[in-house]
Amino acid sequence: MGESLIDLIKVLRDRTGAGLMDCKGALLANDCDIEKATDWLREKGLAKAAKKADRIAAEGLAIVKVCGHCGKVVVLEVNCETDFVAKGDAFRELVENVADVILKNEPESVEKAKELTQDLFTDATVKMGEKFDLRRFVIIPKEEGTTIGTYIHMGGKIAVAVKISGGNEELAHDLAMHIAANNPQYLTMADVPSDAKEHEMSVQKEAAKNDEKLANKPAPVLEKILEGKINKYFAEMTLEAQPFLKDDSKTVGQLVSEKGAKVLGFVRYQVGEGIEKRKDDFAAEVMSQAK
Repeated sequence: MGESLIDLIKVLRDRTGAGLMDCKGALLANDCDIEKATDWLREKGLAKAAKKADRIAAEGLAIVKVCGHCGKVVVLEVNCETDFVAKGDAFRELVENVADVILKNEPESVEKAKELTQDLFTDATVKMGEKFDLRRFVIIPKEEGTTIGTYIHMGGKIAVAVKISGGNEELAHDLAMHIAANNPQYLTMADVPSDAKEHEMSVQKEAAKNDEKLANKPAPVLEKILEGKINKYFAEMTLEAQPFLKDDSKTVGQLVSEKGAKVLGFVRYQVGEGIEKRKDDFAAEVMSQAK
């Protein structure tokens, strides 16, 4: 035939987006027939995804999508392996399509959502040659008298939705921006778990033993000092106690109260948080594929 195997691999890779070695294998398994090799790659989509199961998907996109009919919101994170793919239009289209499926079907768990979107991920794996994973999502219903503010930072590195009663869309949006920037862990001090407070108290007590300024403090005085340190520590993690992003002369709680509003809850997803990224030896991987 006129074209070399290398030429055919390039054509097949351009057509399907599949990996170099997968294209080579498809061609060799189908007598170098481009059409049959294309079908073969698509048919092997699940096997390809399984083959990549040990790869770490720590890049990706976090987005917020609003239902145009009912106003409910989905916040979700979909992961891929490389930042290069995460920035591509094909991956963004995948994430948008996954969001549409979740909004339409309202699955009760990530497992159910993965079942509903399996074909989307299979096709994307064949096309883009990476492992993809729907990591998490939450659906926020829109109710009468409530407003949902949304914000996406850095093109999808951080996605936020915050639900308030009272107030208005501007306030909700400003709160979403604040949450994106300040990463609160809790809504109010009352939401901080008791075991988290106890753990911090033990940390502060140990730290106090090494602080000469606290060495001779009476026990009741020391207790109050440590309680103050703990309250300050958790205030930095608590939305209502944080200084407001656009006016640090007041806290978020004071701002919301002035506006006659109440924060009902919020969701903040940052891509890859909590996922341990593996450092691959790229040169070794290329050499292993060349064998």
